[in-house]
Amino acid sequence: MPEQDRVIRMSVEQPLWRALAGYRVLTMLYAIGLFATATEDYPHPWTAAGYFAVLFVWTVATLPRVANAAACARWFLAADLGLAVAGILLTRYAYSHEHIVAGGPTLPSIWTAGSVLAFAVKGGWRWAAFASTAVALANLVERGAPARDTLHNVLLVWVASIAIGYVVEVARASERTLARALEIQAATRERERLARDIHDGVLQVLAMVQRRGAVIGGEAAELGRMAGEQEAALRTLVSGAMVPVPRGAGAGADPSGRTASGGPPADDGEPVDLRALLARHVTTDVSLAEPGAPVLLAPPAAAELAAAVAAALDNVRRHAGTGARSWILVEDEPGEIVVTVRDDGPGIPDGRLAQAEGEGRLGVALSIRGRLRDLGGSAELVSVPGQGTEVELKLPKAPRGKAERR
Repeated sequence: MPEQDRVIRMSVEQPLWRALAGYRVLTMLYAIGLFATATEDYPHPWTAAGYFAVLFVWTVATLPRVANAAACARWFLAADLGLAVAGILLTRYAYSHEHIVAGGPTLPSIWTAGSVLAFAVKGGWRWAAFASTAVALANLVERGAPARDTLHNVLLVWVASIAIGYVVEVARASERTLARALEIQAATRERERLARDIHDGVLQVLAMVQRRGAVIGGEAAELGRMAGEQEAALRTLVSGAMVPVPRGAGAGADPSGRTASGGPPADDGEPVDLRALLARHVTTDVSLAEPGAPVLLAPPAAAELAAAVAAALDNVRRHAGTGARSWILVEDEPGEIVVTVRDDGPGIPDGRLAQAEGEGRLGVALSIRGRLRDLGGSAELVSVPGQGTEVELKLPKAPRGKAERR
């Protein structure tokens, strides 16, 4: 599949998990540091030391659990929250009464917020509300009375965790929407490539059978009528109701260089000379003017550009008549390749292209402009009634670094 059609899967919440892992380690060290610098406030220091030993081992051992949403299981969230709540309640026993009344930090301190944030990142704002409420109740029990600073800290954790949980939910919804949009874009481009192949092959054959059948008459006329009906039905299908075909369905490529799935060949191999591909179209009615040096392009780009030229020449044969002459001019500019196809036919009346596209005749829209658009180029068509038609195809050259890598 070409690079522009590859659906890119990404995780907008992965940076949050990395930040959460770092937060848990830093706040664990901070809580242990508070204990080490204020041991005189602990009437039961061994109780606090035992809790911090468990906290250290738990935080380090469970780092893989906060690596991503899949690894963060519900049992881990419950155990993590339980450890935080237990540390808050154990503060009444480990710390002195004066420390608690003065509004000193709990044993886990700000490490508790990491447990609540894990709920927020994993399950959204509802899970965050549940975890922050449990922490709030534990803080009120530990303090013994609803003090102002305790209520302030509880409210801060509650609001922040719910806000982060809501942001995570919005980010996930945006990620799903973006992924769906990229899938639709890839499917649309696949449909256009397949439609171009059908237009360049099947539809033209059916149209020829219809014309020849009408000329020959008899049973051939009936065959031509049936071919005309199938052409009309297939044009309707191509113009708006085609179901995309999965890429890779059927390996191999046809002689034109296109894969069996309808897309261009893989973007690998040595560059090819565009002049050799265009020389196949030279006849008594088609002339080719080319540079003296090779015009090198990647195989898929060269094949698509040559197919667009073939579609333009086919339009000349079908609409300008067998006596019309065509000229192909190849220009190798410093930044782009310009291929011009000009004829001396009667030209295209104003509004005819839009009318043809509405009827399902998508030769210019898909076989020419669609091909160049997929390559990052452009196709301009200039036609003056009575003075012929000129199609100018412009294809930017690959960046120098990309060409060197090839």
